Amino acid sequence: MLIIVFDINVLVSSLIVKGKPQDLWQKAKDKDFTLAFSREMLTDLVKVLRRKKFEKYVTNTDIQLFSNDLQITGKLVPVKSTFRVVAEDPDDDIIIRAAHDVKADYIVSGDRHLLALKEFKGIRIVTVDQMLVILNSKRY
Repeated sequence: MLIIVFDINVLVSSLIVKGKPQDLWQKAKDKDFTLAFSREMLTDLVKVLRRKKFEKYVTNTDIQLFSNDLQITGKLVPVKSTFRVVAEDPDDDIIIRAAHDVKADYIVSGDRHLLALKEFKGIRIVTVDQMLVILNSKRY
């Protein structure tokens, strides 16, 4: 089965934006693939969702429910890697480390720094749109 890591921005979008990010989240919930994440990613996700700019979109209860849903839906990955890849935005490295350590097939992101890499050690880095096309075509 495919193993996919969502960037934090994709997780945030899947919670607050109707459309393709939610469609991709639903595929994860339907177990069309294994969604992997690390404890550091979960901590970062909660921090991001608690920013003032998201107050109008989510409540603390929404954040807690989504966090619980992610833990039920996804696979928690122990991360041992410490390498640095994205000099322009070191926070992106947590995504790459989790994907590397779980031997993911894809990283799904909207982050320009990650998307510019296109691939890291055999892990393809794609947008939500691209991932939906790949999943729907069943050409992994």
